[in-house]
Amino acid sequence: MTKFAVAGIQMHLGMGGNLPEMRKRLELLAHLYPWVEMAVFSELSAYGPNRQLAEEAGGRFESECQALAAKYKLWLLPGSYFERRDGLIYNTAPVIDPSGKIVTRYRKMFPFTPYEQGVTPGTEFCVFDVPKVGRFGLSICYDLWFPELTRTLVSMGAEVLINPVLANFIDRPADLVIAQASAAMFQSYIFSINGLHAGGNGYSLVVDPAGRLLHQGSVQEELIPVEVDFDVVRHQRRNGILNMGQPLKSFRDAPVHFGIYDSGYRSDYLEGLGPLAKPDRPER
Repeated sequence: MTKFAVAGIQMHLGMGGNLPEMRKRLELLAHLYPWVEMAVFSELSAYGPNRQLAEEAGGRFESECQALAAKYKLWLLPGSYFERRDGLIYNTAPVIDPSGKIVTRYRKMFPFTPYEQGVTPGTEFCVFDVPKVGRFGLSICYDLWFPELTRTLVSMGAEVLINPVLANFIDRPADLVIAQASAAMFQSYIFSINGLHAGGNGYSLVVDPAGRLLHQGSVQEELIPVEVDFDVVRHQRRNGILNMGQPLKSFRDAPVHFGIYDSGYRSDYLEGLGPLAKPDRPER
């Protein structure tokens, strides 16, 4: 079986406990679309962007989400939460299987600095397998702006990329362009699932491995069930996007050495851009 149904859930989120409302949306999803096999919420769905409510891994949020996954017998990616770990704060996304087991956790590698201050970057890439179906890759929001991360996930075999988002800035159109372009560059399905209110400004997006839009969301609550086809990914990676461009194999076979990725590389130009900090008002 190569087809697999994934549903994004775009919903209003607050700055506190969002679990009761998440539970309602999941119940509705299971009622309307019982064929869905994986549900995906947006970034920081647990408590919104509120670091004061950080909790340790295995805490209330994860435990209740484990129970929900087992109840509805589906894969659950419940967005993320601020995790307190060894005196640091991470933006952490668990992956829960249909038995309620946490199979992996991903810690966001690129917090949205300088705005997401106080969040420690993760260092481990995240892929996971759905048995007899295929391999998924997981990143969080701003991570998608860094093709090195996405290329690594794809090089590890990821065929569908899940990207929970909390985007409420005016650069959301750039987010959407990057998601669509990344799907084509890396010949992958991409689910860019945003929230509303404290959870973002919506416009969730699902893109196929040729970069074609399968769903373009708006600014209201939405359930977004989409059936992905792993055979489509595999065919296009073998034969090219629509039997044309083969970017994964072209990158693999390129004779060029990209020195910018060498340990210790230094660019005078990049150093000259100044510190990573919020811009100030200009002096008049």
